[in-house]
Amino acid sequence: MANQNTAQPMIFAHEGPLNGTSWIVGPETIIGRDAVCDIQILDRQVSRSHAKISLEKNGKILLEDLNSKNGVFLNGDRINGTVGLKDGDAIKIALVQELVFVSSDATIPLDVHIQPHEDTNRLYIDQNARRVWIGDDELIPPLSVQQYKLLTFLYNQENTVVSREEIIVNVWGDDASIGVTEQALDALVRRLRARLKKKDPTHSYITTVRGVGFIFENTGFEP
Repeated sequence: MANQNTAQPMIFAHEGPLNGTSWIVGPETIIGRDAVCDIQILDRQVSRSHAKISLEKNGKILLEDLNSKNGVFLNGDRINGTVGLKDGDAIKIALVQELVFVSSDATIPLDVHIQPHEDTNRLYIDQNARRVWIGDDELIPPLSVQQYKLLTFLYNQENTVVSREEIIVNVWGDDASIGVTEQALDALVRRLRARLKKKDPTHSYITTVRGVGFIFENTGFEP
């Protein structure tokens, strides 16, 4: 079931023959080459029934390798049996198709048409719809929850140096921020930079201010 308006968890095809397609995660989603699969990938490297994504009654999302020949990879590592999914996880089916899992907190109504921004900023966030554009191109698949929180916090304080402590509290929350290390923040910043650079390799949006924090610079496109 592809491209429907929902607040449920979703799977986005990121790189591969199905690029640009999305599916709602139902109670059971079968991925494979067979025509009866919910997500069909027409490639001989993909088994007829290759993998399964299950929505458990407790809300957990599970990914299972259905004894495929060429494997199921989660964030670069081949899985064995069943593993849990979390927001932003990258799934690779036999090194043929990359899928991205997006939790219900990060999903957006994909069939609602919203015009992109009309100003000259490179990057624009519609914070009501939780959608991000760079120029006229929307960022698909959506950012993970933490990446979106980080980007929105910096975006709302454009051209202002923001301390690491402020960012950690705003992204992780007061209670959870106590155990967050600077290494965890740096890793999150790297992942966000990589997503933005893939869409716009000509501009660095997030600059490190050594010993202090970060600054977000959203300069405009040339007319």
